[in-house]
Amino acid sequence: MTDDIAHLMLEHLKALRAGQQEIRLELMDIKSRVTAIESHFGQLTTQYAGQSARLDRVEERLGRIERRLDLVEA
Repeated sequence: MTDDIAHLMLEHLKALRAGQQEIRLELMDIKSRVTAIESHFGQLTTQYAGQSARLDRVEERLGRIERRLDLVEA
């Protein structure tokens, strides 16, 4: 009887370990996906900063053109 209980407990422990292994693998997958998202977000932030810099330069050039053509009041 105690051998049956010990065997049953061992089987349950094996099932728990297998479940933990699946969770561990899924967690690794989630971590890699989050890392990819963070990387893409960083790239988008860099691109946004670059676009803002370009827009600032265009705005500055447009201001100079308007001043040269006397289109704005000083």
